[in-house]
Amino acid sequence: MKYLEFDTPATAQAGDLKGRFDLSNHGLIHLDRVFWNLPEAALYEEATFRKEGTIAHGGPLVVNTGKWSARAAQDKYIVREHSTEDRIWWGEYNRPYQPELFDALFARVQAFLQDEELFVQDCYVGADPEYRMPIRIITEHAWQSLFARNMFILPATQDEYQSHVPEFTIVAVPGFRTDPRVDGTRTDTAIILNFAQRLGLICNSSYGGEIKKSMFTVLNFLLPFREALPMHCSANVGSDGDVALFFGLSGTGKTTLSADPRRRLIGDDEHGWSSNGGFNFEGGCYAKVIRLSAEHEPQIYATTRRFGTILENVVQDRTSRKLDLDDDRFTENTRAAYPLEFIPNVVPEGMVQSHPANIILLTCDAQGVLPPIARLDPDRAVYHFISGYTSKIAGTEIGLGIEPEIAFSACFGAPFMVHHPFQYAEMLKQKMLRHDSRCWLVNTGWVGGGWNVGKRISIRHTRALLDAALEGRLDGVDYRRDQLFGFEVPLSCPDVPSEVLDPSTSWGNKDDYWRRYDALAARYIENFKLFESGCPQEVRAAGPKRLKSVEASG
Repeated sequence: MKYLEFDTPATAQAGDLKGRFDLSNHGLIHLDRVFWNLPEAALYEEATFRKEGTIAHGGPLVVNTGKWSARAAQDKYIVREHSTEDRIWWGEYNRPYQPELFDALFARVQAFLQDEELFVQDCYVGADPEYRMPIRIITEHAWQSLFARNMFILPATQDEYQSHVPEFTIVAVPGFRTDPRVDGTRTDTAIILNFAQRLGLICNSSYGGEIKKSMFTVLNFLLPFREALPMHCSANVGSDGDVALFFGLSGTGKTTLSADPRRRLIGDDEHGWSSNGGFNFEGGCYAKVIRLSAEHEPQIYATTRRFGTILENVVQDRTSRKLDLDDDRFTENTRAAYPLEFIPNVVPEGMVQSHPANIILLTCDAQGVLPPIARLDPDRAVYHFISGYTSKIAGTEIGLGIEPEIAFSACFGAPFMVHHPFQYAEMLKQKMLRHDSRCWLVNTGWVGGGWNVGKRISIRHTRALLDAALEGRLDGVDYRRDQLFGFEVPLSCPDVPSEVLDPSTSWGNKDDYWRRYDALAARYIENFKLFESGCPQEVRAAGPKRLKSVEASG
């Protein structure tokens, strides 16, 4: 939509925070107005003026992303050139894209954007100054500019804005559709990263998560070359400086469980682990809010009632503008994007100079067979980290139905990992050994049967188990060795009934339980064949055994 003949609300302020490194350096010329680094209030005005969204009761900006209500994981590409040729783990999530196709596609995007209005946010990824990267997010929509502002770290002064030179740029053009016949893409949607040109394109997707996940993918490629481990995890820190990392895909409780009022939040999604300690990549949070409650998740719930938060695909009453977080008519993957400072007890610096004491691998077991918590030795930690077992929950990716899908997502973030998973896992193991970190597998899925028979594990019990693990209260209890997986399961935990710790007790038929558990072990074994050639024997041996072999040896 063009506004050539009259001013929009922020026209007068459009260039106040303009950088000297202008858009012509990206080949974007003959533009209409460009809005540089607008703050929240101005972006609200522009977004509502352009009918991109509405203001809900309490002040959040509510937007609808249409058919793009989740990541288009199958439409992500990386340009295959000299800097990536031998360094990318090419495959399902890292599809190669030819440089000449990228150049032709970008030329068409440049032509498409002529005479259009654009929004620019100059910001950073990486809270640690030693690893911080200046970036630029260019968008068609005002609300996506606010999204970038919420998600990333902002310059502190006007001089910083003026002197900002990005080391990587994302151009988000939801109005531009790729042509598979011309562009060599799978569909008319494409997310393409070009490391040689330090440029990313997001075409024909309005989903805000594509912006942040594109930058996460960039850091996943670059940071290991600097001996820093990029991680898809949330992180918090206790009063004694004890850092906890929470790995897990969408729907496993990563954001919810790390937002603990008794601990300070470092970040909710993406972090680095360097020789200095842990640091957040972002300046904001991107939380699932479907069926969010003030009782169980008060901190996140409060963000959905305040100015500055963006709510994606959340239902509201058309007259009162009051939200209904229980309504999933648009998607199960409703989201809130808000600055980190909206959460009480955050670490304002976004980094700590201490190393993780506990590593939590979160899985949502829709089969209902895994214990709610288990302790992993370093080799089993590597095995389970590479496996990344979970269940994809409805709405987190395009094409998912109501039934959860069994999934193995390497490093609990396969769509964003660009090196071989063992490279990340070995870095994790070495850091665990160096800093004496403990590792736990925590199941936030079902008990008493599969998803259609049993029920989700109580968040109250999960929090009690986590509290005990983080506070060292599981160090002195007795453990049992799991028959199939070999990890250690506590026999008791304060404030948790003992029967909760043994999932088999909640099944009506024990034989059904063991058949389902054995089937899961088989799935683990089959999946790990993808990684065996890149892993040493001690890691391969850390996997589960089949029930028949256990019974034969017993």
